[in-house]
Amino acid sequence: MRRRVRSLRSALTAAVTAVAALGLASVAAAPPRPRPRSPPGSSPLLRVLDRESPAALSAQSGAKHLTMAFLQTATKGSCTAYWNGDTGLPIAASSFGADIKTMQSRGGDVIPSFGGYTADTTGTEIADSCTDVNQIAAVYEKVITTYDITRLDMDIEVDSLDNSAGIDRRNKAIKLVQDWAAANGRQIQISYTLPTTTHGLAASGLAVLKNAVTNGAKVDVVNIMTFDYYDNAAHDMAADTKTAAQGLYDQLAKLYPTKTSAQLWSMVGIIEMIGVDDFGPAETFSLANARTVYDWAVSRASAPCPSGRSSATTAAVRAARPPTAAPASSRTPGTSRTSSPPSPAGRPPRPTTSR
Repeated sequence: MRRRVRSLRSALTAAVTAVAALGLASVAAAPPRPRPRSPPGSSPLLRVLDRESPAALSAQSGAKHLTMAFLQTATKGSCTAYWNGDTGLPIAASSFGADIKTMQSRGGDVIPSFGGYTADTTGTEIADSCTDVNQIAAVYEKVITTYDITRLDMDIEVDSLDNSAGIDRRNKAIKLVQDWAAANGRQIQISYTLPTTTHGLAASGLAVLKNAVTNGAKVDVVNIMTFDYYDNAAHDMAADTKTAAQGLYDQLAKLYPTKTSAQLWSMVGIIEMIGVDDFGPAETFSLANARTVYDWAVSRASAPCPSGRSSATTAAVRAARPPTAAPASSRTPGTSRTSSPPSPAGRPPRPTTSR
């Protein structure tokens, strides 16, 4: 069953990080209206499906960093990733390379994101699709070396959350990449973008992080998608964001018992959608909510630690233009989700939610 989604010009996300300033959402393309300026440290998400210039959007938005979504395989079972799963957009300098170099010359960069709703529901997320850990790691390394970037994001939701073999392969590949980077003098940061309940990650999302710990894969940031709960309840979206973030913090404290409060808050990423989200009016997030959450998030991450030290904090604000249709949810009610753009030509289109 499909539901029509109200056309939104933009969505706002705020991600609290120590160094990485990671997080995901689509960058709006709404000419001739002026594009809102992004605050320092932001990382708006660019849908590669839109074929817009990352460098131009970076200049227009004021965001030096952009998260580029998504990378996935063209077909299930493949070990070759493409931008949006489009074989015409390989991981190569010919695909966005000039734009990325321009952004880097301005002091910015991009954060390539693997997965997203479409890939996660069609078996084309690279670790779900490819059963060879070494080949998955090679794809990650190819993205890093081709574009000379230092950050990768893993957007894992829906079916990919239930694919224990894919979860294990992904984290093993991340560990291989981190070892490779260390041996070659490269710095690489990894973020996970996961659905959330109003009190932290559901068991499936937490299992992804537990597996990362088991495999020795370092996770720098966990972005929680604090919208699209689909629990048939009215929400105070700002208050629920705070309890979701606090819940994530508490979960991270158990996973990483040696980390300080500052280090744990630096791992917490918050993603919000401005306006009525895909579920409907019961989940409405206003600009006033956004400012409340932004200020709260920064204050939490900047709060003094028991040792008297405080965390270095940045905040990310991102804008999004959603597609116009969304599928009925098949996941556990009360957990959030986002989606990737429609599948490339040659594959049946799939309905998507706002992202």
